[in-house]
Amino acid sequence: MKPQRDVSVDLVKTLAIVSVLLIHVSAPGLSGAEVGSPRWLTCLFWDSISRMAVPLFLMASGALLLDPERPLPLRKLYGKNIPRLLIALLFWAACYKLFDLVLWGGIDRWTLEQSFKEVLLFKHEEHLYYLHIMLLVYAFLPLTRLLVQHGDRRLLEYGLGLWFLLGILYPTVRTFWPFTLLTGIPVQWRMNMTYASIGYTLLGWYLVKYRPCIRTGTSLLMLLAGICVTFGGSWTQSAAAGKLDTHFLEGMGVGVFLVALGSWGLCRSLRLSGPAVRVVTYISKASFCVFLTHVFFLKGLLQLGISARSGPAIVTVPLISALLLGCGCGVYALLSHIPGVRRWLV
Repeated sequence: MKPQRDVSVDLVKTLAIVSVLLIHVSAPGLSGAEVGSPRWLTCLFWDSISRMAVPLFLMASGALLLDPERPLPLRKLYGKNIPRLLIALLFWAACYKLFDLVLWGGIDRWTLEQSFKEVLLFKHEEHLYYLHIMLLVYAFLPLTRLLVQHGDRRLLEYGLGLWFLLGILYPTVRTFWPFTLLTGIPVQWRMNMTYASIGYTLLGWYLVKYRPCIRTGTSLLMLLAGICVTFGGSWTQSAAAGKLDTHFLEGMGVGVFLVALGSWGLCRSLRLSGPAVRVVTYISKASFCVFLTHVFFLKGLLQLGISARSGPAIVTVPLISALLLGCGCGVYALLSHIPGVRRWLV
């Protein structure tokens, strides 16, 4: 019997893909404006409230992939899940290489060979890094599933606490005194972003399994506090450096963690019905395709001179993001009817 869809997880994935679009649309406004200018601050705001995109995707993945009720033998993992992800990654990475060559008129034997080598060496379009992370998440699934299946709540909370200290808190404070004075092995205690991502999958499962009592007001406070840390920290650090400082925008930071946790709590507390459920479910199903293809449309719009700088960023960023979402969902509507493509590429 096919498991029933969790609408709140679909809502999380919908919010995550919308956030991805907001981040990428606001980027030109950050790189092309003076630090502290109205446009720069507006784009930084959009960027700051959207940085929980990857953590939310990871949490949603954990909520689904770590469910002991969903069998995942090694044969299925290495015979279907990982090959599907790897095929999609290499296919779309190659498409982006070819698209850039066509866009810039540089197709010849040397550029094709170079592009082919870059695809094989994982030198891909920047946003595809998430799939690189997911390959590692998949590889660790037999271990993380074992932990959630046989470990009790206290053990999982211990693991999450350790992850928060070394994968979230330490990376955030490492650039500040007195942590800058540390040398040697203690500097290496910090988890890098890729391995720390696995912790978000465990967090997603923990929140679904044990449903800790987090009130709507608490979720909202965490969301607002996270935005203040992310936005305020980025503004302060950038003003001091005279250019964009992305330290507080990193996904494995305290501010983004709070935004992700608050957003998750709000999504879980909402009760959708009727058309809203159908819209959220469809966007959730299309989210992988939207993620994979939206940069094609973004680059096309940039070639036409349409970007966050085309007008007031408070308007242009959400409008262009909505356009990209529509285009991506349109591509999904087309490709999802092609059996082989639907199974392996979107």
